[in-house]
Amino acid sequence: MVKARELHPIQLDSDLTLENWAERFAREAHLESTENLQKAIELIEALETQDTMAKDWKGPDAYRFGLEMADMLSAMPIDENALVAALLYRSVRIGRLQLRDVRQVFGKPVAKLIEGVQQMAIISQTRQDTPKQFLGAAENQADAVRRMLVAVIDDVRVALIKLAERTAAIRAVKSADNSRRIKVAREVSEVYAPLAHRLGIGHLKWELEDLSFRYLEENAYKQIAKALAERREDRERYIQELACKTYFFNLAKDATKAS
Repeated sequence: MVKARELHPIQLDSDLTLENWAERFAREAHLESTENLQKAIELIEALETQDTMAKDWKGPDAYRFGLEMADMLSAMPIDENALVAALLYRSVRIGRLQLRDVRQVFGKPVAKLIEGVQQMAIISQTRQDTPKQFLGAAENQADAVRRMLVAVIDDVRVALIKLAERTAAIRAVKSADNSRRIKVAREVSEVYAPLAHRLGIGHLKWELEDLSFRYLEENAYKQIAKALAERREDRERYIQELACKTYFFNLAKDATKAS
């Protein structure tokens, strides 16, 4: 089971500068240039600073989300445009950044990727707004949503960005209220984990299933986690005992040879 994160894996108080983040993502994704990555990171950092200074702002941390999404995607076969779109997507989604500005600064390909991810979000949200049709739906209804999402995807990078965004979202809901956790977990369990499986992204499928199960079946999750921890302790104890027996056996063997 995936251990639910106490914090995001992205640590904003680390020694990495904005340039270092760009270099890290470019290195992981085997890209030659960091210019647009750095520009995107600087932009979302500046937007975050502006909102932090606004006393009435209580929105999501789009800067952290952007870095986390890019961090996930940089480990996959991905290009620069997709990483830039991932960095900017959350800021566009919550209205901090306009799509026309993205198109002007970063080009049409990046803006098109973000539009594609927005389409996926609209389809998913439309179904969520009708609880009987989506939340708690039968498998055939959930499969219909997945088919709709696949139908609107003409670029696999769009799906990868959306899966990264949903992964970041379900990691973040630990501090949210229970209704929000259930809503995100059910959407992830019924739509996005199966979509990750369909696209062959095993490590994201595994994490999405694990974290959604944590919130949808909290008691069962805790029981399984406890059982796994106990088994791990038994294995570690067995290994230590075996190592000690092997050590003393070798000592006795060496002593016999010496005599």
